Formats: sequence, structure tokens, C-alpha cells
Amino acid sequence: QVQPVESGGGLVQAGGSLRLSCKFPRMILSTFSGAIMEWHRQTPGKQRELVARITSDDTNYADSVKGRFTISKDNVKRTINLQMNSLKPEDTGVYYCHALTVGAQHYWGQGSQVTVSS
Repeated sequence: QVQPVESGGGLVQAGGSLRLSCKFPRMILSTFSGAIMEWHRQTPGKQRELVARITSDDTNYADSVKGRFTISKDNVKRTINLQMNSLKPEDTGVYYCHALTVGAQHYWGQGSQVTVSS
């Protein structure tokens, strides 16, 4: 019932940019503010990879995207974003937003296809 809604995936050429968004319209502000928010990506045949994480006081990135991707959080809109710049073909995959609340509840977005052509 707190299912997040993703948007922003698509097809882009190498070197281009995309911005993914993940909205939590039914999550109360206090829960949203305290949750660990993440973006993961999945490629067939590979294990799901943590791409970026944001908490109330820190951000973390996979080495493969550091310097190119930026995760952000808007408490008023209850939305997390992933700005992806300088995209590479190896960034291709299905991107999922994920929330882990202080109450140990997990919520996953439906997934967004990101395809980077060379």
C-alpha cells in the first residue's frame, strides 16, 4: 500500500543523461525522512547491484557510478531521484528504487528500464 512509483527510464546514447524519480505518495513524512533510500539495478545473468544510497546524513555510491550519478531526496515531495550523467553502455539495466524504514519495512519500485547505446 506504500508502493513507490518510478518514472524517467528510457533509451539514451552513451555520454547522455537520464533522471529517474521514485515517489512515495502514501508514506508519511516522518517515515520517509528516517528511511534508507536506495537505487539498485539488475541485468539478466548478474546479481542485483546497489547503485546509490541516501540516508538522513550521508550518501554512498557504487565505485562504477561514483562521480557520474547523484542521488537526492525531497522530503516535501516524498520523492527520491537519481541523476545519471555520462552514461555508459554498462549502465544498461532495470533500475529499482528501494526503501528500508526505521521499522524494518521494505518497499520496492516497479523497475525502470535504462538502455544506453554505444
